[in-house]
Amino acid sequence: MIIDIHGHYTTEPAVMHAFRDKQLAGLTDAMRRPQGSELGISDEEIVKSVQPQIKFQKERGSDLTIFSPRAAGMGHHVGTEAIGQEWSRLSNDMIHRVCTLLPENFAAVGQLPQVPGVSPRNCIGEMERLADLGFVGVNLNPDPSGGYWTDPPLTDRYWYPVYEKLVELRMPAMIHVTGSCNPAFHHTGAHYINADTTAFMQLLQGNLFGDFPDLKFVIPHGGGAVPYHWGRYRGLAMMLKKPSLARHLMNNVFFDTCVYHLPGIELLTTVISVENILFGSEMLGAVRDIDPETGHHFDDTRRYVDQVSRLNEDDRYKIFEGNARKVYPRLDQQLAARGKPARPI
Repeated sequence: MIIDIHGHYTTEPAVMHAFRDKQLAGLTDAMRRPQGSELGISDEEIVKSVQPQIKFQKERGSDLTIFSPRAAGMGHHVGTEAIGQEWSRLSNDMIHRVCTLLPENFAAVGQLPQVPGVSPRNCIGEMERLADLGFVGVNLNPDPSGGYWTDPPLTDRYWYPVYEKLVELRMPAMIHVTGSCNPAFHHTGAHYINADTTAFMQLLQGNLFGDFPDLKFVIPHGGGAVPYHWGRYRGLAMMLKKPSLARHLMNNVFFDTCVYHLPGIELLTTVISVENILFGSEMLGAVRDIDPETGHHFDDTRRYVDQVSRLNEDDRYKIFEGNARKVYPRLDQQLAARGKPARPI
């Protein structure tokens, strides 16, 4: 089984965008505010909307995508807390409907109603609701300000209520920012990779996993700049009198394979232990074109993993399935209940 742990609902029906536009327009003009939150989207429209993802699953040989709302659409830096709560709930409900209609293709991960400067404790109600709906994880934004980094680092006790709830619910968090409102940072080309790298360095500087040994984070996009500069981070750990990275972070931190060329995947799998790599494609995500050098889509990341000669069959099982079931125990439980037990690793 091949589990893609990084997929976003980037093909959502247009009525969702129209609702969001009205919601934000209502900040300055109450007459334009949407009346209620019923979108009127049929099950048939939802199934039709995810046919591009299902087509690529079949063509690329993946089986199940862990599916969350459009990352750039989370928009934590836009609007009020009440608007954020409403938008998160609506977005998560759409993910729930996709995964309920197509459980063999999708498993649900939700966004949190984060707001810059507002305690993450206010996200707990939505986290509990997601758990009741069968979600297997959440996306956690380390910078809800949209590129200005106004909230404390991830190791600060400010975030502890969310971590306590994640551990209680047996949910991992993917560290994922939303769109950038800082013109210095393109959202997918700079802000996302900056956030991945910054989150890792924040974790290195602290001792978060001493307080939360069962907390699990997925850092997407191949870990940002981290694998490429692994020697730098090993050296910084020594300078900061921290344990080795393997002991300090890597029982709790995992990277995905959303790296869009073979040399990048080769470096990732050379530098980072195979135990810490989960298959992901970001489908449909940041880059949707065909690479003229290969004739294949940039985000067809399974093709790159298959070409890494140093990986054996057990390594590929861990990357494609085993590690995902370890990091997402609620997903493992759901699959086992459907007669798909994990292979021992």
